[in-house]
Amino acid sequence: MRPSMQLGKDGEDLAARHLVDAGMEVLDRNWRCREGELDIVARDGDALVFVEVKARSGTAFGEPAEAVGRVKARRIHVLACRWLAEHRPTGSPELRFDVVSVVRRRGFAPEIVHLRGAF
Repeated sequence: MRPSMQLGKDGEDLAARHLVDAGMEVLDRNWRCREGELDIVARDGDALVFVEVKARSGTAFGEPAEAVGRVKARRIHVLACRWLAEHRPTGSPELRFDVVSVVRRRGFAPEIVHLRGAF
């Protein structure tokens, strides 16, 4: 596996653990359809949360969450609609879109920032 792919996988693992430690239930990981992939779908109380994970080895090019712009946010909204159509949750849950940033600098503990309702 390429180092960048491993960084992304490790970042998603750390993000999922962080969400569970925060009391959320992970419902789906790396859900794919023809339009793309959702990193994590979770439940936070009555809310369904679609989580985009961004992992970097440093912040020389900005914080990881800054990589989620309008185009990426729009794509995640489309993917969320596809996931909802396939899974048909009961009731009318609140929907939320979060970003979890993970910075893994060599020799340091990972830095995790959870931005709730990021877009």
